[in-house]
Amino acid sequence: MTLRGTRRFSPDRRALLAAAGATAAAAALGACTRSEAPIDDEGRVRLRFATDWRAQAEHGGFYQALASGAYARRGLNVQILQGGPAVNVPQLLASGAVELGMGSNSFIPMNLVAEGAPVKAVAAFFQKDPQVIIAHPDPALETIADLAGRPFLLSTAARDAFWVWLKAKYGFTDDQVRTYNFNPAPFLADERAVQQGYLTSEPWTIEQTAGFTPKVFLLADEGYPSYAAMVLAPNAFARDNAAALRSFIAASAEGWRDYLQGDGKAADALISKDNPEMTQEVLDQARAKLRANAIVGGGDAALYGLGTMTADRWQAFFDVTSQAGVYPPNLDWRQAFTTQYLPGRG
Repeated sequence: MTLRGTRRFSPDRRALLAAAGATAAAAALGACTRSEAPIDDEGRVRLRFATDWRAQAEHGGFYQALASGAYARRGLNVQILQGGPAVNVPQLLASGAVELGMGSNSFIPMNLVAEGAPVKAVAAFFQKDPQVIIAHPDPALETIADLAGRPFLLSTAARDAFWVWLKAKYGFTDDQVRTYNFNPAPFLADERAVQQGYLTSEPWTIEQTAGFTPKVFLLADEGYPSYAAMVLAPNAFARDNAAALRSFIAASAEGWRDYLQGDGKAADALISKDNPEMTQEVLDQARAKLRANAIVGGGDAALYGLGTMTADRWQAFFDVTSQAGVYPPNLDWRQAFTTQYLPGRG
């Protein structure tokens, strides 16, 4: 949705767009046997990285690594290509238009595995998926379970994604679902309605527009196991450019640390240049929420470093989605990710 010209469509829409065309991507990527990254005139490895939506604070660590020279210091020439409604990251990877891409949630690499595409998540910079559900303020609402029987405004993509988990965990039913067209009006008009959203986006725009602070439930804090802000790499590219890939992940981790703990103004300037809709007020509130909710540095990242992933998390995600019929029970979910390029691994 777009309110006051400050925000974009829900991230569920970008997830849908990123997942589309997986079959075509699988065929094209399956034909790749070798993929060495080009070298620029200064001897640096050139890497094009496609994000999952228009430039925003949710990409801040990557822009910070670019602005601070963290990529350049590691011998990389990185170009960040912002996404949008017409950008399909798997197709860009398949065509060779980019070397690396961003995955919005764990469904993206798992869908690619289901289609036979040789692509893996090689890092996850959001330990918590910022997906939220939003309700009107109500003292009776203490937990997500209290939303039983209420209408849920959900996009088509959301019904095939986190709604699967909500139904499995809380016993919600499909007759609660209403169509969400990225317009907040139906939610605002019905005090019992529940709307999908992103932690750093819809709650703030609702507050600014409607004049009240909504009740927000961060699904990750309730056990939703999806990662977000993942780096996706074709298997052949990762194999043939292992050192460069490790450097990219290490520099990105440095960028995320500095963006959230230091001065993010240099990254914000690049973000605003790519996407003028990102005012400083929007960027500041988003960065504050990423920090306050330990989206990047919480969970396993606190133990193993930024960008980390674990087999336990991936299996938990696969177990709930396969049991709900999203994926066949014999799908090799381990093909969705690898930890061998993370700092200290491999």
